[in-house]
Amino acid sequence: MAFGQMTMRLLISEDPYAKIHLMQNGKRLKKKKTTIKKNTLNPYYNESFSFEVPFEQIQKVQVVITVLDYDKIGKNDAIGKVFVGLNSTGTELRHWSDMLANPRRPIAQWHVLKPEEEVDAQLATKK
Repeated sequence: MAFGQMTMRLLISEDPYAKIHLMQNGKRLKKKKTTIKKNTLNPYYNESFSFEVPFEQIQKVQVVITVLDYDKIGKNDAIGKVFVGLNSTGTELRHWSDMLANPRRPIAQWHVLKPEEEVDAQLATKK
């Protein structure tokens, strides 16, 4: 999708929600999703999610967040994606490190969404 097309689509209307997947070696172990926020380009989710992960596996997993536009008919289009955990970098790695240093304590962090294809390529090359 060209940048101009993405910008145009975002300016029309969105019904965003997020899917959260716990991944290991490219396999989805667990999944959760947020509520749908109707008719907004700036959703705020005051929702928390937790996954129970055995201590010996915590360094081997990734939490992948995909924000999608809900469509009643047709495919829900990805707006963007981000991941924390194994092989993450930058603010995503800092967030992951903070979560590991403070188990059982919620650690909130804003992240910049990236194109789905870019994140999928990162995840595929770093299994």
